[in-house]
Amino acid sequence: MAAVVAATALKGRGARNARVLRGILSGATANKASQNRSRALQSHSSPECKEEPEPLSPELEYIPRKRGKNPMKAVGLAWYSLYTRTRLGYLFYRQQLRRARNRYPKGHSRTQPRLFNGVKVLPIPVLSDNYSYLIIDTQARLAVAVDPSDPQAVQASIEKEGVNLVAILCTHKHWDHSGGNRDLSRRHQDCRVYGSPQDSIPYLTHPLCHQDVVSVGRLQIQALATPGHTQGHLVYLLDGEPYEGPSCLFSGDLLFLSGCGRTFEGTAETMLSSLDTVLGLGDDTLLWPGHEYAEENLGFAGVVEPENLARERKMQWVQRQRMERKSTCPSTLGEERSYNPFLRTHCLVLQEALGPSPSPTGDDGCSRAQLLERLRQLKDLHKSK
Repeated sequence: MAAVVAATALKGRGARNARVLRGILSGATANKASQNRSRALQSHSSPECKEEPEPLSPELEYIPRKRGKNPMKAVGLAWYSLYTRTRLGYLFYRQQLRRARNRYPKGHSRTQPRLFNGVKVLPIPVLSDNYSYLIIDTQARLAVAVDPSDPQAVQASIEKEGVNLVAILCTHKHWDHSGGNRDLSRRHQDCRVYGSPQDSIPYLTHPLCHQDVVSVGRLQIQALATPGHTQGHLVYLLDGEPYEGPSCLFSGDLLFLSGCGRTFEGTAETMLSSLDTVLGLGDDTLLWPGHEYAEENLGFAGVVEPENLARERKMQWVQRQRMERKSTCPSTLGEERSYNPFLRTHCLVLQEALGPSPSPTGDDGCSRAQLLERLRQLKDLHKSK
């Protein structure tokens, strides 16, 4: 019944959005370069064509945040190869690091740690929109760092917390997630660096496979293989049972609030399988993503699913957070199921709006992968407000 109601909601404005989305997709597939040029000209010659941000209540004014450069935005294969396989990528990362430290001496966002029964999760804002994390056993004073891209910021948090860093968990090889491995592992002699052996993690000491568990004090952290963004991408699941709290998913560039990572080293089928791995986790699992992309992602979600009330409510909250430069993480996987289009490829609303025709063989996995690929194409073309 809910599916019928959702499908009915597409009529009128929803149906018009569906036609617009299909037009964008066909144009992108036919001639993406020509479309980009015309869109650029349009943005200069027709200011009235620009999309307006989501309205807030009258007493609040929405001021979009100017974003720093992201090496993975609008990236071509040649640049991606240089960024990941040559020293040029490392030098670019170092330049990013210097600029972000100058621009955000206290970090790009104000974060709040989550304290459970003897376990603390501390987000650390780094670069222009990344997050690193410290996971702390507060009784043993032991810490695990996740994706410590700015070793200076992470070390400052380690000293402030008065803990001993014993492990680094790296989700993938990109410098904005792995750039601090060298400095921190040298500074902390007993620190182990974990990650996938398929992903060329800098200074890797302890390779991990799917479902391997890293134990630090009372912390039990399971690695889950989630390829697609990179060949060896891992996410890390902190088991909540030992401290009688919610489990925590550190998702790197697989999953963001209302978004997912780009598929650089895999196929849509690979990425879909990885997202389904996350979908198998509990609704109360806290999502700690690798980037502060919430506002942009929710804006895109409103384009592809304009009638989603859960998304509208979340957008209002996110805009208020960002006006005060507050972090938007964590969300929960239960929330993400309700508004994140990349986790909703099984939903009739999205399938009718921009999905392919059903496969003659009834292969639902194939059709969902095609829908995910189209969503990713649209997201890459979506202009951030």
